[in-house]
Amino acid sequence: MSGPIEFLARRGLFLFDPETAHGLSIKALKSGLVPGSAAPADPRLKQTLAGLTFPNPIGMAAGYDKNAEVPEALLKIGFGFTEIGTVTPRPQAGNDKPRIFRLVEDEAVINRLGFNNEGHGAALARLKACSREALIGVNIGANKDSADRVADYVSGIRTFYAVARYFTANISSPNTPGLRDLQGRESLAVLLSAVLAARAEEAKKNGRRVPVLLKIAPDLTEEGMDDIAAEVLAHDLDGLIVSNTTLSREGLKDQRQAREAGGLSGKPLFEKSTAVLARMRKRVGPELPIIGVGGVSSAETAAEKIRAGADLVQLYSCMVYQGPCLPSRVVRGLSALCDRERLTSIRDIRDSRLDYWAGRKV
Repeated sequence: MSGPIEFLARRGLFLFDPETAHGLSIKALKSGLVPGSAAPADPRLKQTLAGLTFPNPIGMAAGYDKNAEVPEALLKIGFGFTEIGTVTPRPQAGNDKPRIFRLVEDEAVINRLGFNNEGHGAALARLKACSREALIGVNIGANKDSADRVADYVSGIRTFYAVARYFTANISSPNTPGLRDLQGRESLAVLLSAVLAARAEEAKKNGRRVPVLLKIAPDLTEEGMDDIAAEVLAHDLDGLIVSNTTLSREGLKDQRQAREAGGLSGKPLFEKSTAVLARMRKRVGPELPIIGVGGVSSAETAAEKIRAGADLVQLYSCMVYQGPCLPSRVVRGLSALCDRERLTSIRDIRDSRLDYWAGRKV
């Protein structure tokens, strides 16, 4: 599906409110109405990080497939990997509707979903039916009313250990009150110690070590970035995801929708998230894997994340405006970039604009 057909499909979905349209897109993937459109395999885009081999560097970010309904279908439309969730131990309805808002002029989305999901049990049952070869990460979080949020993350590690290819501990959503407090240095130290201790125990039982990554916010202060980097380097963490949605509304054209509470994603997040990515790369050094997220809408913006220090790149919100062929277009575009610049690996451009992005004032 591409060109006029994709345009008409988007126009059709835009007749519905955003949350209904999201549900219809999940149903379309389940039913096979969205045909596979993966780009040809390109060895220059393939890389191994944290013991996992990624066929290309483009992944579906968490938030779209919250309940693990269509992970394998997403891999068929061009993604090299996908991430389900955020999933919490117990099912929860999330915040009151309406809670997703399109900012069409800005090609952006504001959401205040609040970790709405069907809980560990439902997601686990679906993941058990997936191929063990499928590169599916599990994004874990805490219930809004949890008495022990750290225990919720530990529960996520133990519940999904046999089926997850990697874990992401999401402590950066702005839509669960107090969740971002876990980014504070003392709280983060406690969380990482508990999660990684559970990982070590499960690794012994299962005979394999599943990577654990940490997803952080783009709204951190310099001191906050210092603290996170220090704790990440002090623990046996496998990588960072930079970043989640932002509370900033700077520069938006749609000032009416901009008044809605929640996290902003899409094109306006690109510069802020990329600057934070570069600053974190400077802090953690060249070895730790980093996934760059925020405002990726093209092969060039994906490449710019890599130039700013990312090893892999995730996208989601820009698909709302550009349709299901976006991941395949991005992958093909990265192959074309390798041709133009005569690269032996897309990794050759990593950090090439690190100083530029680390110095951006956003």
